[in-house]
Amino acid sequence: MPDASASRRPVRPNRPQLLTYPDSVGGTLRDLVELLRGPLDGMFDGVHVLPPFPASGDRGFAPLTYDRIEPRFGTWADIEDLATSHAVVLDVMVNHISRHSPEFQALIRNGLRSRTADLFLTPEKVWPGGTPPAGDLDRLFLRRSAGPFSTITTDGGEQITVWTTFGEGPVSEQIDLDLRSGAGRSLVLQWLAGLASHGVSMVRLDAVGYVAKRAGTSCFMVEPDTSEFLEWITTAAGTYGLEVLPEVHDVPSTHERLTANGYWTYDFLLPGLVLHALMSGEAERLAAHLETSPPRQVTTLDSHDGIPIRPDVEGVLTADEMRAMGDRIIANGGNINPILSSAHAPDGVDIHQLNVTYFSALGGDEDRYVTARAIQLFARGIPQIYYAGLLAARNDEQAVVETGEGRSINRPNYTGPDIRAALDRQVVRRVSSLVRLRNVHPAFDGDLTVAADDHTLRMRWELGESSCELAADLVAGTCRVRATEVDGAWHDGAASPLRLTGGPPRDPALLPTPPG
Repeated sequence: MPDASASRRPVRPNRPQLLTYPDSVGGTLRDLVELLRGPLDGMFDGVHVLPPFPASGDRGFAPLTYDRIEPRFGTWADIEDLATSHAVVLDVMVNHISRHSPEFQALIRNGLRSRTADLFLTPEKVWPGGTPPAGDLDRLFLRRSAGPFSTITTDGGEQITVWTTFGEGPVSEQIDLDLRSGAGRSLVLQWLAGLASHGVSMVRLDAVGYVAKRAGTSCFMVEPDTSEFLEWITTAAGTYGLEVLPEVHDVPSTHERLTANGYWTYDFLLPGLVLHALMSGEAERLAAHLETSPPRQVTTLDSHDGIPIRPDVEGVLTADEMRAMGDRIIANGGNINPILSSAHAPDGVDIHQLNVTYFSALGGDEDRYVTARAIQLFARGIPQIYYAGLLAARNDEQAVVETGEGRSINRPNYTGPDIRAALDRQVVRRVSSLVRLRNVHPAFDGDLTVAADDHTLRMRWELGESSCELAADLVAGTCRVRATEVDGAWHDGAASPLRLTGGPPRDPALLPTPPG
């Protein structure tokens, strides 16, 4: 197969990305390509496609292999085609693979004599004798209600206990890897080489905070183990021309440390801060965060995993403020993904994530929703827009009933007619105009200043004679944008406001794409 890495487009700072499942906007990768080159042409510089590989669960996050694309989504040719016009981001689930993967099936067939046995993490590798003290179990940052282990019986009758951070049931679909082992690292190198050969530009290191396990710790962001692994994988990925994006849900100081070490990181504090600001009308804490945020970050408001709360907003929002947001989300039809370890919720606020669409989180108020997106799109970094957020989706409560998964509330699937209808909604057109503005206006390659005046947030980007300004009234939930012209393509004068509040946007689109 030809190496498609030569056609890869670099990940460009400050340019927006679309985040989507491979089958959520039309049903296939080919539908996604046509959408990005059709109605969404000129809006997104990159696209993060959530796992398109064959998988046994967790909507792709329990991968069997990285060698193939799930046939119902398409083929590698679709990814390679997409990579010619957009920077492509794919996930590497560095913490785990599927129990139906060839590697784990070999362990089931042959037991600990299997050539793949050292890929997996047994309790004996962490605790002498294999029995963790009760105190160590209490410290774990659990993501699985059945506890961190699964026990399997091999074809030869041998019982083996392996670490399983995620998943439910007696035996999880997601089996943790031992990434201290040579076998584990060789497997990851194989994955990186394959992704690079298909034109991928960046890999998101899913659940990287859980890769290091050590006795006497929470087994989350264990140091110096995690830093050593990040240094290793960043260097390894770089040899294939890949950038890496660590995915870590932790307190703000962890992201500050990642930034200080030169890594890309996520601004997982922003979604909760914006939601709180639009609930309370308070601008100061949001402004302080935006003023000091780094450029090498990816911003989100929503994603397939919901709105992060704990530990992401620790030390910035109080327990009462977190609790108030949880109450508001439940009142607006959402649900809560809880923290499973009481040691990590000592004040009784056990909210890990809020499962809700961002549009529904704001009560379906179009002005407040546009204002939230405007704040994200004026923040430093790469604004990543979740497909359900772009289309201002409402809660899909029926999906929660059908799947039994709380996060399904924000994972709708759109057909072609659904997409066309959504794109014609006024709120979607207004958000789309903001995305285009971020993608084309030169001021966003300049400097950002942020200020708070009572309940108004002000953000201004400047580069030479170019500028873009946002004024967001957090009490009224409205915003105004002023921007200089782009190559003479705007019909408003340089000082004329681009009104994003009240009344329909202009036709054609509020911010036309500049020629060429």
